[in-house]
Amino acid sequence: MPKLPGLFALACFVVAPALAWEHWGGDRGGTRFSPLAMIAPANVEHLVRAWQFRTGDLDTRPREAMARTKFQATPLFVENSVIFCSPFNEVIALDPGTGAQKWRFDPKISTAQIPANRYNCRGVAYWVDEQAAEGALCRARIVTNTNDARLIALDAKTGVPCAEFGTAGEIKIDIGKPLEWPGEFQVTSAPVVSRGVIVVGSAIADNRRVDAPLGLVRAFDARSGRPRWSFDPLLHDGIVAGHANVWAPMSADEERGLVFLPTGSASPDFWGGQRPGNNEHANSVVALRAETGELVWSFQTVHHDVWDYDLPAQPTLARIDTGDGLRDVVIQPTKQGFVFVLDRDTGKPVWPVEERAVPQGGAEGEQLSPTQPFPTHVPVLAPQTIAPDDVFGLIPFRDRAVCHDQLAAARNEGLYTPPSTKGTILFPFTGGGVNWGGAAFDPVNQILYANTSRAVHIVKLIPRVDAQGFKVPTGHDFGPQRGAPFAMTRAVALSPLGMPCNKPPWGVLVAVDLKAGKILWQSSVGTAEDRAPLGIAFNWGTPLPNGVLITAGGLVFTGAMDAYLRAFDAKSGTELWQGRLPVPGVANPMSYSWNGEQYVVIAAGGHSEAGTSIGDSVVAFRLARTGESPSLWSRTIDRPGGRFWGGALVAAIVIGLWRWRRRARRRAAAPQASV
Repeated sequence: MPKLPGLFALACFVVAPALAWEHWGGDRGGTRFSPLAMIAPANVEHLVRAWQFRTGDLDTRPREAMARTKFQATPLFVENSVIFCSPFNEVIALDPGTGAQKWRFDPKISTAQIPANRYNCRGVAYWVDEQAAEGALCRARIVTNTNDARLIALDAKTGVPCAEFGTAGEIKIDIGKPLEWPGEFQVTSAPVVSRGVIVVGSAIADNRRVDAPLGLVRAFDARSGRPRWSFDPLLHDGIVAGHANVWAPMSADEERGLVFLPTGSASPDFWGGQRPGNNEHANSVVALRAETGELVWSFQTVHHDVWDYDLPAQPTLARIDTGDGLRDVVIQPTKQGFVFVLDRDTGKPVWPVEERAVPQGGAEGEQLSPTQPFPTHVPVLAPQTIAPDDVFGLIPFRDRAVCHDQLAAARNEGLYTPPSTKGTILFPFTGGGVNWGGAAFDPVNQILYANTSRAVHIVKLIPRVDAQGFKVPTGHDFGPQRGAPFAMTRAVALSPLGMPCNKPPWGVLVAVDLKAGKILWQSSVGTAEDRAPLGIAFNWGTPLPNGVLITAGGLVFTGAMDAYLRAFDAKSGTELWQGRLPVPGVANPMSYSWNGEQYVVIAAGGHSEAGTSIGDSVVAFRLARTGESPSLWSRTIDRPGGRFWGGALVAAIVIGLWRWRRRARRRAAAPQASV
């Protein structure tokens, strides 16, 4: 039986349009919780594919452009339509029951711009103008931003641009300075709309230059598109740096009139000698007045970041039972695997956060913070230390030896070991812990769920004198960090077989009881099926930058780097079901109800940075109807390892038949014995 706080929380959702998914994170606070319960652990095995929609990008876009895509969109369910954006910022509305296209808007972005953070659109925003007449064009709007820095408003029912918004429905964002190339600045995460104001962040190329474009957060009037305010997360007094931008999704509290920003690190990422001090308000959760941009509070999770440990995840707004009664909080997961829980009105930690001494001895000219904040109540969601002897390798004496030598050659003093010319271990890596997919919160049972990624980065500083004409090793990122005395390289520590040097699992779904400060369970997510020889489905987990969907039916849904949507039992973490996708679904799933049926939807387009296969699909599942049932193929071959075992069975049958025929021929050719 749910506790009273849980009942109250669920009632809040029921009052809201429970059948819809109106915001990128499900609600303005990004809880990713659906109150739908038609699909449950007892019947999830009866899910079937309801429909699949292809954007057509694979057929119409240049191959080199598709090789730079990340299909991370989470659809909305509004105005009786499933609405999402493609990596090229096309906004598409589908029939929720059939997946048939209802309308489509193409902003016609250039595919020659080579965006620094790939072609990507994580989602769109929905806003209803309560002052407009019922049925008026653009009373309900879809607001989207683009890879080429535009903000566009569309009529939610037809996809027609809203003529009174900006110029013919769009605004060109003023970046404020010349770009090194057109893709240096883009907008990838969905905007938020609160109290009639659209708030937009930005994604800016990392490690290119000290004097990078400013990371301004910009706000516009939702009706006219008129600029309302801008906020620079980085205080520039006495420092030389460009941005501490907000590239991740934001949250909003409509009642309080607040927007919550997860801010990035100051540029460049791995050397900060020209930006002394803590670099407020970089690497912080920042609360602003939605209507004015006024700073209400800020809480910093990393001081003077030189590890690229910016805040990548949407702040999750929840009401939790802390043991001293219900409190409205902001839950902020991090790349390091920390979970900070802050009071929503003041930004003060709900449970103690300690300043602890961290490794020193930075590169020449560096001015490190002597301490960093460590939450004390909520356990760390991912390991933070690794020793050279604690490595993984499939081939004895070879893989392990190579991995051991990589780690042993670098500085490795634990979390916050400073970057160095020797090379430094970053564990978790800069894409690790909880990433842009964020965390999900079950308001009924007061449980937090989050996907985590686990790998090792080796970051090396290259003195400026050696950076000119530097030959970048294969598999390494190179950042010139112009204006700093060091360039940098970064690479995931991999074995000769291309596997992470740290022991699996490499992707783990974690469930946390926040009140008790206890991890309830951990489950690896994903297999090596799509990469391993012969499709062997080693259950090692895959990196999980994407997030999860949780439902009142007691399920956790997530995609992974292999081509399956999965469902886990929310109480135990047991994997209950897998639904085959055309390519990996490295996106956040969502759920809605249509004509009395619950649907679960995920974008399946792969992830070019991770080297997966690339696609252009959105796939929906629902429970089998009367007379329907999951096919034998979906129960056998379309399961992790199914192709390997199916292939092995076919091979065994073929070999058996060949041997039988061979014996039969020998018997036929043998001379008959005389009687």
